[in-house]
Amino acid sequence: MTAFDLAAPPVAPGPAILRRLMADAPVFTALGLLLAMATVPLFAAMAVDPRMFQGVDVWVKPAKFAVSLSLYLLTLALFARWMPAGTTGRRWWRIYAWVVALAILAEMAWIGGAAMFGTGSHFNVGTPAMAALYAAMGIAAVTLTSATLVMGLAIWRNPATGLPPALRLSVALGLVLTFVLTVVVAGAMSQTLSHHVGTPVTGAMLPVMGWSREVGDLRVAHFLATHAMHALPLLGLVALRLPDGAGRALVWAGAAGWTALVAGTFLQAQAGQPFLPALG
Repeated sequence: MTAFDLAAPPVAPGPAILRRLMADAPVFTALGLLLAMATVPLFAAMAVDPRMFQGVDVWVKPAKFAVSLSLYLLTLALFARWMPAGTTGRRWWRIYAWVVALAILAEMAWIGGAAMFGTGSHFNVGTPAMAALYAAMGIAAVTLTSATLVMGLAIWRNPATGLPPALRLSVALGLVLTFVLTVVVAGAMSQTLSHHVGTPVTGAMLPVMGWSREVGDLRVAHFLATHAMHALPLLGLVALRLPDGAGRALVWAGAAGWTALVAGTFLQAQAGQPFLPALG
């Protein structure tokens, strides 16, 4: 029996899982699936459109954001079942969920539109209009990330989740840390108007992730910050093998360690040092 079986009736694989996600968080689930499907035309565009921006295919960024935001939304939908009973049916939550969804759609339209015109989205402040749009998208980014804080606090304060204490703590802490760490790192990136600290010469990058192997890259810390919501619940599953007190202690230690990892990679990037230097 898994930890999830302890919190809810068994759910058959396949469509039944989607039905459960739709019941718990219909807006997040529907948009998460839409973004997952959007990766198909985006990867197709990468195959047929030869245009590059700063040495990278113009469609890489929207494809990456579609994948990451789909995972983000579906994770929130999975965790929604452990909010206090009736929360997702309340009017304020329905309005808030739509605000978050609209913020995500605005971000994707902005990033996809920039790709369509062969220009940059982030750090593009070359004209007053683009500077204003960049600031507005910063507000949208904080808005969409705030869902982790709202849900994390709600789960933290809900003793009736049915989850073992250590696992409930790991889910709540992971969500809260995602908001706090992401806002700090992303805020620093927005102020420097670049994810690089230093000037790349050869363009050496880590495959798939695209992180620089020559200079500091703030995207490493940003990636780790946004995935606290996944890392800590996985640790919470490990903590189930321990007595409650020891399990909670392990989760707290893991939260401290993850925060230190984000801070360490952030300071490393700020010092102009690559996360994984290129060899030779």
